[in-house]
Parts: sequence; C-alpha cells; structure tokens
Amino acid sequence: MTPAPTLTTARLVLRGPQKRDLAAFTAWLTRSDRMVHVGGKGTERDAWRGFLAGIGHWQWHGYGFFTVTERKSGVATGRVGVINHIEWPQPELAWHMFDGFEGKSYAFEAACAVRDWAGRTLGLEPLVSLISPANARSLRLAARLGAMEDRRDVVDDEKVIVFRHLSYDDPRAVAQGAGAIV
Repeated sequence: MTPAPTLTTARLVLRGPQKRDLAAFTAWLTRSDRMVHVGGKGTERDAWRGFLAGIGHWQWHGYGFFTVTERKSGVATGRVGVINHIEWPQPELAWHMFDGFEGKSYAFEAACAVRDWAGRTLGLEPLVSLISPANARSLRLAARLGAMEDRRDVVDDEKVIVFRHLSYDDPRAVAQGAGAIV
C-alpha cells in the first residue's frame, strides 16, 4: 500500500500504514486525552482523512509515519516517522504512541531507528521536532534523544518549541541506536 520500508529493532517492527491500522489510529485520534497536545481530539471522519493523508504523505514525499508494532504480538503501538506538511519549517521527526503503550521506551527506540534511516537513506538531517510547550512527555523524549531547543515558533496556529535533533552519525546518536536496529 505504501512505499515505506520495514525497519526492525530489538522489540519493534516499523512499517507503512495498512488498512488494519485504521481502528487503532481512530481510537487514538478520537479518544486519547493526549490529543490535547497535537491539535485536540478529532472525529472518525478526521481519523479517516488523517489516515489517508498519511498514506498520501508516503506517496508524495517518499517518507512519512511508520506504524510501530510490537515484534512479539504484532499489535500497533503508535506512529513514528518523518513528516513535512505544507508550511512546515522542514521535515519533522514526530511520534504518537497509542494509549496503553506509553512509558515502555517504544517511542525512543522507534525514533532512534527513524532518525538513522532518514539520515542514512534519505539524507534528511538534522531533523527537527515541533513540540507543544505543555507536552511534558514529548519534551522529555526530545531531551533523551539529545535534541536541543532551537527556537520558539507558531505552526498551524499552535505555539511550539522547535527542537533540533542530533545528526544520525553523531557519536551520541550512534550510541543511542547501538543494538536497536536488527
């Protein structure tokens, strides 16, 4: 369905979106309290359109959100990838973990794999992340990834902190990803 490659880490498989992922995405978009940090909860119609836009993003740019799944169970745990919407300052390393899968370091593991893939394969680096100042969990993840605050901005009418990530070949990024990609 998408030109997305499959990335495999110690605990995860990152692959392109598939029809079977729509239900988990819809539940996250319509019910998760954490949607407050990414524009607010949406409707099932919003989820449908957003899901299809994600597939289109892969077709248009050759990159996008990977569906993150557990290797053992195959269950979709979230989305991590590189996005670059209209009026975005540059490609963004972004993550959304579905309810029940936070706090397991899945986002960190997946983000390390995506940062490496985007730099090594696509030459996209260093990436940025656009994070709401109120999104404490994503702020901690950006810091854990070694990202540094670059500036404050407004994107899509939302105040964000723009974090600049390490280059994929920075020794700190290499150490973070060591053993992550199988």
